[in-house]
Amino acid sequence: MQWYDYVFWVIAFIIIVLGLLQGGKSEGASGAITGGGLNVFVKTKERGSELIISYLTLGFGIVFLFLALLSTSLTEAPAETTDDTTTTTIALLINYLTTIL
Repeated sequence: MQWYDYVFWVIAFIIIVLGLLQGGKSEGASGAITGGGLNVFVKTKERGSELIISYLTLGFGIVFLFLALLSTSLTEAPAETTDDTTTTTIALLINYLTTIL
């Protein structure tokens, strides 16, 4: 395992924990059976710690995605062309990010 595999596992664990920390938006199973969750589409704003956890989850999710792409491209390359593939992959990611932003 490479160093980025360990970082990948840590970020995956952080995303799981942040997902569990997020509050529910409905009343659960009893609300679904009794019809208590009829205000599902009411606009409710996240405030305070809920907003911070939501932003952290989004940020770590984006980092997880790019690390997954980088990890996949690095592990599929043969050993003799790793340097060229790594440089090409990083150049493609930078080019893609600059076009998005």
